[in-house]
Amino acid sequence: MTALDFTPAPGAAPFPRMVLAQAGAEIRAMLRNGEQLLLTLIIPVLLLTGFSLAPLIDVGTGSRVDFLVPGVLALAVMSTAFTGQAIATGFERRYGVLKRLGATPLSRTGLMLAKTAAVAGVEVLQAVIIVVVGLALGWRPQGSFLSAALLIVLGTAAFTGLGLLMAGTLRAEATLAGANLVYLVLLGAGGVVFPLSKFPESVRPVLEALPISALTGGLRSVLAQGAALPLVPMAVLAAWAVLSLGLVARTFRWE
Repeated sequence: MTALDFTPAPGAAPFPRMVLAQAGAEIRAMLRNGEQLLLTLIIPVLLLTGFSLAPLIDVGTGSRVDFLVPGVLALAVMSTAFTGQAIATGFERRYGVLKRLGATPLSRTGLMLAKTAAVAGVEVLQAVIIVVVGLALGWRPQGSFLSAALLIVLGTAAFTGLGLLMAGTLRAEATLAGANLVYLVLLGAGGVVFPLSKFPESVRPVLEALPISALTGGLRSVLAQGAALPLVPMAVLAAWAVLSLGLVARTFRWE
C-alpha cells in the first residue's frame, strides 16, 4: 500500500484557461458598468429604432432601416472596441490594475488577449441584439454575414488599437474626455446615421478615410447592396489596425 502524498504542488493554470477566466471577468465588468452598457447597447438600439421609425433623415433610395442597421453595427463595434476599451483601460492603468495584473502568471500578453476576447464576446451580443431589432423593424439583409464578420474583425482590430493607444499614452481623465468626444464626432461624421453625401465634397475624402466610415460603408455595401468583399474599406481598416497596434506595441505605458 503506497503512502498518500499531501505535499503542496502550487502552479499556474494552463495559459488558455487563465485567458478565458480573465476574459470572463472583463465581460462581466463591461456589462455591469452603467456607462459602458449605455454606450454598447442602449444608445445603438435607441438610434436604430428612433431613426428608423421617424423620418428625420433622407437616405436616398431604399428604406431607412436598410441604411441604418449597418451603420449602427459599426457604431456598436466602435463603442466597445474603442470608447469602452479606452476608458476602462485608462482607469485601470491609473489605479495600477494593469501593473499588478501584468505581474501575475497571466502575463501582459495574456491580459491583452483576454481584453480582445472580451471585446469580441460583447460584440457578438451587440450584433445579435441589433440584428434582431433590425429584423423586427423590417430590415432584410442582402449580402453575406461572413463578409460582414470579416469587416467587423478588421474594424475591431483598428478600434482596439486606437483605444489602447489613447489609454496607454494619456492620463485617465484625458482619455475619458477624448474617447467620448471622438465617439460623438465619429457618430456624426462617419456615415452612421447621415450619408456622407450630405457633407461638402471637399471634406468627403477625409471622412471616407476614417475607420468608422470605412466600416460603415463596407457593411452597408455588403448587407444593404449585396456586394462582395469591399476591398477599399478593408484596406483602410487594415491600415488603421496595423498603424495603431504597431504604435501601441511601441508606446503603451503600463504605469
